[in-house]
Order: sequence, then structure tokens, then C-alpha cells
Amino acid sequence: MSGDLFASAAEERLARRAPLADRLRPTRLDDIVGQDHLLGPGRPLRQLIESDRLSSVILWGPPGTGKTSVARLIARVTAQEFSELSAVNASVKDVRELVARAEARLGERDVGTILFLDEVHRFNKAQQDALLPSVESGLLVLIGATTENPFFELNPPLLSRSTLFRLELLGPDAVRRLLERGLEAEEVAADEDAMELLVDRAAGDGRHALTSLEVAAALAVGRGEGRITLGDAEAALGTKALRYGRDDHFDVISAFIKSIRGSDVDAGLYWLARMLAAGEDARFIARRLVVLASEDVGMADPMGLLVANAAAHAVEFVGLPEAKLNLAQAVVHLATAPKSNRVTVALGRAEGDARASGTGEVPMHLRDAHYRGAAQLGHGTGYDYPHDHADGWVEQRYRPDEVEGNVYYDPSPHGYEAEVAGRMAGRPSADGGAGRDGGR
Repeated sequence: MSGDLFASAAEERLARRAPLADRLRPTRLDDIVGQDHLLGPGRPLRQLIESDRLSSVILWGPPGTGKTSVARLIARVTAQEFSELSAVNASVKDVRELVARAEARLGERDVGTILFLDEVHRFNKAQQDALLPSVESGLLVLIGATTENPFFELNPPLLSRSTLFRLELLGPDAVRRLLERGLEAEEVAADEDAMELLVDRAAGDGRHALTSLEVAAALAVGRGEGRITLGDAEAALGTKALRYGRDDHFDVISAFIKSIRGSDVDAGLYWLARMLAAGEDARFIARRLVVLASEDVGMADPMGLLVANAAAHAVEFVGLPEAKLNLAQAVVHLATAPKSNRVTVALGRAEGDARASGTGEVPMHLRDAHYRGAAQLGHGTGYDYPHDHADGWVEQRYRPDEVEGNVYYDPSPHGYEAEVAGRMAGRPSADGGAGRDGGR
């Protein structure tokens, strides 16, 4: 009896000392804020939880959106045994032991097992494979929580046997409701401008909002007041690390490339700064700039490729943090350069013809004539050497017959490419026309 009393007292003290976010964990589905698309009346996840008919699910969402809270609520309402592992420190042995206990429980008491696996993306392939047979047979109902895109981090067989629910960042109203509960729990009030700042800086992360509120409340109480001021909120917030998971990696680099392609130099610099602050690999950024220089700037500014390649070299030669200046210079050059995708289009057209049916025979006058016997085969006969002509150009057929009339490269009127277009327009085409006017 005394042991139970001591345990109960210790539990109460820990609860009082727990962080505010843990003390305010919801005990009912209606207490969860901001996920009405999943947990509102009649919504799918709510129905599965209330009927205790949950199959394996993956809860995917940014930090502080309620993934763990949902799992805790399931533990409160389910008639099945609820077990929990953290993918950070669990091993394959731990998984196998849990599976053995689940088999014994089902055989002896006809009770199923729900496994909550936090940070499921941290499980490697061997650990996920160890789980798969039990999830597939239904011995374990898996609830996996992850901040990372499960399509990148989870084995396809495990993902295909689970229902994916995406939790969204909390909206401003949801964050405010959460903060109001926190004020009541901390027994303090807050000025409106302090609340607005806490809501704004939370960036949809409920846990971050409550943690900031808890610090601000401690500052106010320590000052002998029961009201949080704007100064308390600012002091509590400090700086917040950028959220940058794998899905953000792809979204941000997409925004980066599209901003430069759209000639918005300030947007390009913003996304560059965002990536560097989040620890993105500078070599990856440099590689993307080198590709963009040919894909989106091309012959409108041939120097763009040289600048991008020089920035990539600087990343290797100088390294960060100094090389961020070289990357920024490349971003400014490429964003402000005239744009043309005609090189990209031209290559695509040529590739289409190269894959098409046809012999693709090299014309006889273009074939290698440098080996003994080549002349007897007719190789090189009729070839006209361009440098023998004053302007270094001669009208001559250079392609197989079946693609001779097709136009691949059609210069744009932008930047240097306009000069290229002028030179090309002044030359008659190989089929006897008076020059190229675009099109195919």
C-alpha cells in the first residue's frame, strides 16, 4: 500500500512539474484544436477512434500539430493493449520482443495490440521490415508519427498497409485557443499585443506556442505581476530554428528555381538565405544553379553558365560561410539575366527525332575518311571544308535525310540570343531556303 502511495505522490509531483504543453494534452477529441478535417464530427479519423476500429495509420505533419496527442487519446479509449516505442532508440530486438508479447496476449486473452511508434521515419529498413509481417497479419495495429514525408522515408510495403493522415499547421485561431488555455493553466493574463506576437511567431506549432507562453508567464510572475507584456513575449521567443524537413527541401528548392526563372532577384535571394540558414548542402544549391543556367537562361546570356559554374567551384574551393557570397552573386546574375529555354526545347526536339524510327545514316560526305580504304568506300567524298570560305560557312547537308528539314533550335529575341538569331537568319537553309524563321 505504501508503495502505491509513494508512486501516486511522485506521479502528481511530476505532473505539476511537467512542461505546459504536456499538462495541456487533450483528454477528449473535442479538445484537439486545428485538425477538424480529420477529427471534426463525422470525419474519418474520429470515427475510427470512437468506434475502436482503427487499422494501421501514419500521422504525418509538422511539429506541434497534435500527432502524439492523437495517439494518447487512442490509448485512453481503446480496448486493445497500447504499447509505445520511440524509433530514436528502439532496436530490431525491441520490435521482436514486442511482437512476441502481442502474440502471447492475443492467444491467452484475445486482446489485440496497438503500437505507437513516434519518429517512425527514424526506423531503418531492417527495423521496418521486422514490423511488416505483424502489421500485414493484423497482429499489430501501427500508429506511426512522423514530421518527414513518409513517401520518402517509409518502405513502400509498410506505407501501403497503412492509412495516411496528414495533420496541418495550426491556424491563428487554433493557436490563440491553445494559448488561452495556457493562460488559464498558468493563472496569468496577457496583453493583446503580446498574444498577437505569440500567435504570429508560433508559425502553426502548438507546442512552440505553449512553450513560449510558459516562459513569458514565468518572466511576468518573476517580476511580481500576473500579466504578460509584449516585452515578456519578445524575451521568451528569442529565435526559433527554421523547420526544414525533407518535404520542405523539395518545396523550397522548387520555389528557389521558379523565382530565378521568373527574374525575381529578391525572391531568389530570400530562398537562398532560407536554405543556407536551414543547413542545406551548398553543393546541391550550386548544382541546381548550373542546371538552371542552361535550362532557363541558355544562349540569352551564355555567361550565366560560366558564373554558375564558377560559384559551384567556389563552394568546393572556398567553402561556407564565405562561398555564400559566390552563390548570391550567381543568383543575382541568373535572376537578372535575359531568359530563354530554347536550348532545352531544341534538345527535346532533337531527342524526339533521335528516338524515332529511321535509319539515321550518316551522309557519305560526313563519314570518317582518315583510314586506309575509306576513300574507296566513298567516305568524305564531296565534303566542303568551311574554313576554305571567306565567312567560315558553307551551305551543306549535315543530317540524315529523314530529319534534314526539321528545326530544333529556334532562337528567342532575348539578350545575346537575338544576335544569334540574326546570324542564323542571314544564312540560307541546307534545303535551299532563304534562312530559318522559326517553327518546325
